[in-house]
Amino acid sequence: MQPNAANSVPSITVDQVPADAYLLDVREDDEWAAGHAPNAVHVPMADVPARLDELPDDKPIVVTCRGGGRSSRVVAWLQSQGINDAVNLDGGMKAWSAAGRDMTADSGQPQVI
Repeated sequence: MQPNAANSVPSITVDQVPADAYLLDVREDDEWAAGHAPNAVHVPMADVPARLDELPDDKPIVVTCRGGGRSSRVVAWLQSQGINDAVNLDGGMKAWSAAGRDMTADSGQPQVI
């Protein structure tokens, strides 16, 4: 884990994400439908505060969005709530897709929008 210089939240790269990670995707519904990691959990950014109790407290949470901006804000907010095991996925789903990691989509043709 390393601090993200742009916003001082901890971040990890795609190749550092463990296979069993709790991957929290905070993108909007249309972005999620277009393509997401198969085991990710979808909670749009605006819904995170109301769904805080759904997040695990027994393992790190890797937060992702399209490029890393929204997810870094969510990580900062989670840390302010005492959830110190939250990390930002550096580069978001664009980096995930570029690295060739598995994706799925409602259309069957996953892409990052």
